[in-house]
Parts: sequence; C-alpha cells; structure tokens
Amino acid sequence: MMRGMSVDVAAYWDGQAAGFDAEPDHGLADPTVRAAWTRLLLPLMPTACARVADLGSGTGSLAVLLAQAGHRVSGVDLAPRMVEVARAKAAAAGVPAEFDVGDAATPPWPAGTFDVVLVRHVLWALPDPDAALQRWVELLKPDGRLVLVEGRWWTGGGLAAGQATDLVLRHRREAVVARLDDPTLWGGPIRDERYLLVSRA
Repeated sequence: MMRGMSVDVAAYWDGQAAGFDAEPDHGLADPTVRAAWTRLLLPLMPTACARVADLGSGTGSLAVLLAQAGHRVSGVDLAPRMVEVARAKAAAAGVPAEFDVGDAATPPWPAGTFDVVLVRHVLWALPDPDAALQRWVELLKPDGRLVLVEGRWWTGGGLAAGQATDLVLRHRREAVVARLDDPTLWGGPIRDERYLLVSRA
C-alpha cells in the first residue's frame, strides 16, 4: 500500500479492478491505442532486454506490453485485485512478468536493480512524492532511466509538467518533458495536460 494512505484506498482500487481495462489507455485492447503506447515506450528502453520496474502497475497492461517485447518486468500495486488481473493477463499472454502487492512509494526491491523505473499516473497521488522519487531513483542502476507518465487533469488534480520537473531535478540532473496530446494514446481527444518525463541521469 502507498505510504500514508489508508486501507480505504486499496479497497477503492480493488473495487475498480473489474472494469479498469474498459478505458482504452488502461486495457490497451484497441490495436491503435496499443500501437501508440508501443511506439512511445519501446524506444525508451535502453537495452533489448531491459530490467523494468512498473510501479503502480494496475492491471499490468504496460508491463505485459514491455514483456512481450522481451523486457524483464516486475510490477507492484497496492490493490490485490489489480494484481490478480495483472497476473492473469501476463499468464494469458505467455510472458513472465511478475506482480506483487505492495507500496508503489517504497517498492520491495534492492537498490540498483533496474535499468528503467516506469510510473504512470501515480506520482501525483502520493502523500510524499519527493520521498517516493528518492526511492525510485535508488532502484536504478547507475545508467538507469526514470520514465514518468503524468498529467494535470481537467478536474484540478494531478501535477503540471513544471511541478514534476522540479521534483525530479531534486534527485536527478536531467528531466526531459514531452507532451502526450496524441489522441491515439488515450482512445480519443483529451482536454487536460498529459506528458512524458524522462530522466536518463
């Protein structure tokens, strides 16, 4: 579970698990949406068989996509039912992606383990994003990459790109932002700020 968040949060996301993949960018069932995420993420992997941590992995769609491309992916999510769906999805795809129930802010792996730490739509929701980023950076190998997909939602929640950049630069030397306003990523047009932040150093 995420540090400082109640069991009610885990229960909420457990309740969302059955229908979570109905959103095009969650389930990646639409071939056009899946292709868009493939084009976005695969060029960011530093090696042909990168070791990837997917934090707040939800139903595992991104983890499975990367595992199908040959990467070794470990996911963690606070919601047990989300993890169940992710494990079933990986089994159905025939890929060895691994998923654990745990705290996305303090993942259960040793420092220096991963080539890539991938986090989508999690940082904005954490009670202490600065502490989480410190832990995520510790998970990386010396030449590892931090890959964040975040946004500032039309509802008022989220993190603007400038806020996320400031947070990352407390722990890394680089933070490169690209807008994610291509509707094929989301299954349709969007009306808020969505972006990719990559830090290679």
